Amino acid sequence: MPELPEVETVRRGLQPVLEGQRLSRVEARRADLRFPFPDGFVQRLTGATIQRLERRAKYLMAVLDRGETLVMHLGMSGRFEIARPEGSTRPGEFHYAPDPDPKHAHVVFETDGGGRVTYYDPRRFGYMALIDTETLAEHPWFAGLGPEPLSEAFDAQRLIDAFAGRKQGPKTLLLDQRVVAGLGNIYVCEALNRARISPFKPAGAIKPRQIEPLVGIIRDVLGEAIEAGPERVELHAHEVVPGGEKQRNHRCPRALGLAQPRAQRLGQGGEQARGVVHLSGVELPDQRYALRSRPSPFGPAIAAATLFGRTRNRRRGEHAERRLAAIRCLFRLGLRAYVTA
Repeated sequence: MPELPEVETVRRGLQPVLEGQRLSRVEARRADLRFPFPDGFVQRLTGATIQRLERRAKYLMAVLDRGETLVMHLGMSGRFEIARPEGSTRPGEFHYAPDPDPKHAHVVFETDGGGRVTYYDPRRFGYMALIDTETLAEHPWFAGLGPEPLSEAFDAQRLIDAFAGRKQGPKTLLLDQRVVAGLGNIYVCEALNRARISPFKPAGAIKPRQIEPLVGIIRDVLGEAIEAGPERVELHAHEVVPGGEKQRNHRCPRALGLAQPRAQRLGQGGEQARGVVHLSGVELPDQRYALRSRPSPFGPAIAAATLFGRTRNRRRGEHAERRLAAIRCLFRLGLRAYVTA
């Protein structure tokens, strides 16, 4: 799921092509994405001029001169391809991403300036809507959103108030779009790791002096990701040269999401965590492994429950692996486990 930096990267890529341009032709090749297109979707867009291209949380918003705003959400697999006389690009694309299948091209925008923007979405989990600009903030999608993490409205006191008395972990609260808008799993984990705050500790037990630096750290993490480019891996700048020959796997020098040193997590005792996977020579944090600054007091209980309790996981290989890990944990704790077949 694209997070704030990925959506902002796409916005900046689309801005030179769409902002200030009149939509000469709009084509919707199906009746719906995740939700049905609004009535008269093509007719209401054709001939309209995009005054501004903005972002709110994880939404792209094209403000039109007709008093409406085109709201777009990328869902899980949504992406845009820009075609212009001088070549084509895909803002926010990955380095080794495959060419999009034409059958997944669902919406096409053409401008008077000769630009052509095509929206691809294989899973069709994204969506688009036309909303009255004056009442946009009151729409259910936006009414409950918290402040933008890069804005002045997001400050330490707001986080302190949001964490006060809460039993949930700080990661859960930061992922709540009502607390702060646009944050997702990857960057919340990175920010908490830099702040040395355990995601499992009850938020109400975190001291204000630990929360105050978190605001600046969140902004730094987001700023680095936006500056570097797309999420986690290298940008795939898929260009068409004037002769028509495609250049694939072109490396963008500024296209390493969070830099490799930032992807190194520290485990217990200061050693590097196991949760690192390798992709195209870049070390990335593996989200399957949680970040812990010290051993959990619930370790024995979790291990015992895994070992002796029932599990809903019917994949025998993974279940055996979990049992083995539980046995190792119990023996490390000095407990004796008797397992009956």
